[in-house]
Amino acid sequence: MNGRDHALEIEPRVTLLDALRDRLHLTGTKKGCDQGQCGACTVHVDGERVLACLTLAAQVEGREITTIEGLAGEDGTLNAVQAAFLEHDAFQCGYCTPGQIMSAVACIREGHAGSDEEIREYMAGNLCRCGAYPNIVAAVRQAAQELRS
Repeated sequence: MNGRDHALEIEPRVTLLDALRDRLHLTGTKKGCDQGQCGACTVHVDGERVLACLTLAAQVEGREITTIEGLAGEDGTLNAVQAAFLEHDAFQCGYCTPGQIMSAVACIREGHAGSDEEIREYMAGNLCRCGAYPNIVAAVRQAAQELRS
């Protein structure tokens, strides 16, 4: 978990989301719809984005999990996507922001940030109730350009 080993004793039905928030106290990952439709709970498992509300904690045993808390450097330096979200004001209420950022990091890593249309397509699973989509797309575009250079 974010580069550190953790041992949990949990029931087989506990979701990754609940294990993160309730057992490990990593509350950056948000519980939105709890049905896999909003993307607020997006985390990375072995570098792939997954919805933590639909993933059982037992399914990810022994795998590398990265949450929003694990993106910044050890010294607190923000990830390029986090910095771009701040620069472009790509959030309003901020509730969806951790999931948006985790999805954006994966979108860029997957090579799906070549155009605004492609960014919108590959970020479509993350909803923003405030409608900050133009700023989110601009932030992803900027971070992708910076990471390519």
